[in-house]
Amino acid sequence: MKYFRIFRQSAAELKDIRCLSVTGLLIAIYAALEFVTIQPSESLKINFGFLAIAAIGVLYGPVVGMFGAGICDLVGFMVKPSGSFNPVFTGIAMVQGLIYGMVAYRRLSGRSGRGYDVEMLVRSVTARVLDVAVINVCLNTLAIYFLFGSKKTLPAMLAARVTKNLIELPIDIGLVIVVIPVLLKTYKGVFGKQRSVA
Repeated sequence: MKYFRIFRQSAAELKDIRCLSVTGLLIAIYAALEFVTIQPSESLKINFGFLAIAAIGVLYGPVVGMFGAGICDLVGFMVKPSGSFNPVFTGIAMVQGLIYGMVAYRRLSGRSGRGYDVEMLVRSVTARVLDVAVINVCLNTLAIYFLFGSKKTLPAMLAARVTKNLIELPIDIGLVIVVIPVLLKTYKGVFGKQRSVA
């Protein structure tokens, strides 16, 4: 029942011009972040685009997160195409937005203090871990394997992607720990206290 309420409240955000404006800004930031990639080795590539999708989910919940992530994927493909477009990956991106919205939506945003900050960090880090496990390791691997084929077997491909993502995960978590609190503080500074989503 609680989750239905979260979806309803997130859907209601779409009527707010502030939500549409900030989401549009975060989509633009995502497009810019697509060009910022650090690749210290052939197998390790650090991309920052997930932070914009995480921000949309944290601020506006699963419904806005899904639509925002889907648009991010489309815009990201237009500004930096890689291969041919496939709507399956847009669908997977929407699941990514759903994860951040379900796990990290600002449920305690009417409150402030250390307890709130710690809970939001835990929720945000949990969302990133789920994102990596569900999206990067499982869904993207399966989509790449079945849509494009691979010289490796599925278990070998899965093992390689698990290793790669385990190496990247601490960096991603560090970014979440730094960026999400700054995002929430800035958002509250500009728009004031948000209503609590319990």
